Amino acid sequence: MKKFEILAIIGSASTSSSNQKLVEHFSAQVNEDFNISIFDGLQELPHFDPALTVDRVPATVVHFRKKIELADGVIICTPEYIFSIPSRLKNALEWCVATTVFSGKPLGIITASANGKKAHKELQLIMKTLMAVFNEDSMLLIQGIKGKISSQGILTDPTTANEFSAFIHSYQQLIRSTYHEY
Repeated sequence: MKKFEILAIIGSASTSSSNQKLVEHFSAQVNEDFNISIFDGLQELPHFDPALTVDRVPATVVHFRKKIELADGVIICTPEYIFSIPSRLKNALEWCVATTVFSGKPLGIITASANGKKAHKELQLIMKTLMAVFNEDSMLLIQGIKGKISSQGILTDPTTANEFSAFIHSYQQLIRSTYHEY
């Protein structure tokens, strides 16, 4: 079977965040099926400017869009900041609105935060607008993440670990069905 190229986008501004650890855990679990590359340049993207979205697109934005375009699928793993997705993540996604880079792209959404409900719903709405392909099973909300993951990135809560495993399986199925690889 084909090994799929997956781009992981981490919404957290912290370098050793729970979201970073979750993506690393995801990567370790799927390394036989997926090559995971992490986009860690959200802070390098300029503030969204609709006047530059088609002509005179900044090089960092072109690079970001190209990574999405070339990926077989995308995982977004983000915390919730002030009942919303982090501003850097929102900014990055705004740069994609005038494109089709997410259209038909299989997407996994993980929101891992203290609460996360509002950011989780907001991200779903944004990604539907960008026409990414995801379903109820390719999304995961982990509330109270700080108490459910060790400093080594191991999920310590059995229920969360099981939900994470189910998410991985569902995302693998979404990718395979999108590319008709069974």
